[in-house]
Amino acid sequence: MNRRSFAQSVGGAIALSALPGSSRWNAPSDGSPARIMAIAAHPGDGLFTMGAVLAQQIERGGTGALLSLSLGERGAPKEIPVQQYGEMQRTATQKATHLLGADSIFLTYPDAEIPFNEESTLAVCDAIRQYRPDIILTHWSGSWHKDHQNCHLIVRDAIFYAALETLSRSLPAHTVSKIYHADNWEDATNFVPDTYLDIEAVFEKWLQACDFYPMWRGQTGFFRYNDYYSALAVMRGCLSGFKHAVALMSDTGQRTSRLRSL
Repeated sequence: MNRRSFAQSVGGAIALSALPGSSRWNAPSDGSPARIMAIAAHPGDGLFTMGAVLAQQIERGGTGALLSLSLGERGAPKEIPVQQYGEMQRTATQKATHLLGADSIFLTYPDAEIPFNEESTLAVCDAIRQYRPDIILTHWSGSWHKDHQNCHLIVRDAIFYAALETLSRSLPAHTVSKIYHADNWEDATNFVPDTYLDIEAVFEKWLQACDFYPMWRGQTGFFRYNDYYSALAVMRGCLSGFKHAVALMSDTGQRTSRLRSL
């Protein structure tokens, strides 16, 4: 049997299936809407793989924010200058998050050069302390993309720093209750989903938000994002018993069961 939970709401009342390894972690799940923060290397990654989760939590009365470490400007087609494409990405993200009711936050690292170091980690730590999310979504480590790998590492350490009471920054410490990794075609190595989220109520709105991006509409000619992620939502829905769903991989610490008896 594999580990799997079927969730109407991430961070809310997760309906855990009676399968080995499934467990609640840290904060209690009382069904209340949460503050959720998606942290992505590039804006498109955030909206395409994490935007539906943000939208679902906001639909339930929670709040959401998307933090992009770069603008993804080097994904520009040849006919568009890199800097211009970066601003197009920024505008698309602002429009998309506004539609979903989320906040958009940008750091200024160059696309393809996002560094994993103390400076970048502390910048994300400060963003976490400022927004104070209950839940964080980010990249899984099993990626062929350097920026995605570094984003995973940055977020891991930033969450640790954000909770460290003895680390003096401009804002007080904050502990994140839950961490999930997104289902991204570029991060598929050893990605094993264990949580399925029903996104039917926000599916069309999420598609509209994604459509602000030229790359979603195929204008960069690199990958059929629209077809892939809309079909993925159907496939994940088939596996979970929902019409449309998002699959997530929980952090390893959230899978640990602490039992006195079975």
